Amino acid sequence: MRRVGLRDGAGDVDGTRIAGAMEQIRHRGRATLHDRLHRVRLSMGLAVQAGLAAGLSWLAAHELLNNPQPVFAPISAVGTLAVSVGQRFKRTVELIVGVAIGVALGDLLIFLLGTGPWQLGLVVFAAIILTVFAGASVAIVIQAAATAVLIVTLSPSTENLELPRFVDAFVGGGIALLVTAVLLPLNPLRVINRAARPALDLLAAQLDSTADGLRERDRNKVQQSLERLRNNKEELATFTEAIEGAKETAMLSPARWHRRDELTHYGEAAEPIDRAMRNTGTLIRRSVTLIEDEEAIPEPMPDSVAHLAESVRMLKHEFAVGEEPEKARERALRAVSEAGRAYKEGVGFSGNVVIAQVRTTASDLLVASGLSQEEANRLVRQSFGDREQAGGQAEPESAPKRPTAPPVG
Repeated sequence: MRRVGLRDGAGDVDGTRIAGAMEQIRHRGRATLHDRLHRVRLSMGLAVQAGLAAGLSWLAAHELLNNPQPVFAPISAVGTLAVSVGQRFKRTVELIVGVAIGVALGDLLIFLLGTGPWQLGLVVFAAIILTVFAGASVAIVIQAAATAVLIVTLSPSTENLELPRFVDAFVGGGIALLVTAVLLPLNPLRVINRAARPALDLLAAQLDSTADGLRERDRNKVQQSLERLRNNKEELATFTEAIEGAKETAMLSPARWHRRDELTHYGEAAEPIDRAMRNTGTLIRRSVTLIEDEEAIPEPMPDSVAHLAESVRMLKHEFAVGEEPEKARERALRAVSEAGRAYKEGVGFSGNVVIAQVRTTASDLLVASGLSQEEANRLVRQSFGDREQAGGQAEPESAPKRPTAPPVG
């Protein structure tokens, strides 16, 4: 009976562990589903645009240009829309240039050498080498090679393929631009807001988690925040790509020309937000070391990090509703003020670096809000107060070193 009791007790412990593991799996599944649905929502506009462009390009090539099999027109339209937004006009030009090179090489080598498998291989080789030597983009290289393949393989069975292929590429790319610029232009601010949300939410959440970890001296919590922030490349890439796409839409679409001024904030915010991400990574990494070395953590230090998180959230909200980001600026400066209080109470080496990074990240957020770097640095110095050591030349907040005192902005 005693052994059975021991087994039952062990079973209870194992059951608790298994239940905890299953709950983590279910949570991960819900998070994954949420991420996938978010990606679907982001891609909905692109899917509608691509479907419309494919149908219209086929109709134009078939009915207006009397092409009985206008395969290349919808392919070109979808290919133009499928590339990174912000590069569609460039993509259309690349399609046409690539097709022209492929047609010229394919016709020339067919005339000189005939058709066959080795001729096909030679045509593709020549198309790639020629376009690479000319300094063409990857898209032109691929398009030239693909067109050369089609010319060589289809020419024996399809007469006069060259001109329809070239015209189809022009029609498909042109209609793709027509759809995005005139018929179905996306709201550039809405696109940017959706794309910015994951990056800014990630930054705010990890700053909050770091603040909690500092209060609790929980090294693992801060380390987890660092690991999550390191996986932010996709969010930042999506944000930057959305900005470029919005600029392109505002440039090409008459219906969106009035949005150009509103896009200025976002266009200028991408680089300082990227810097804020990287400087926050340094802040969190030093917070881990600070806890490991059992350095002093003055009460204002976690508060300053929490204020940074709130500044990021306010920046996201004020950009989304088109307001001047005054609240985000005020919260960033409050973070600097709390960091100054922490410095006055006394910190160790790593704590000193954390305070320096609070200042630097706050400066980045101020620049992202629309202030100049000089104005941001001045406000940071003013908010930090007269707690800095005298002497030495001022350092810009955007490029701090590791002194024994926080760098002067």
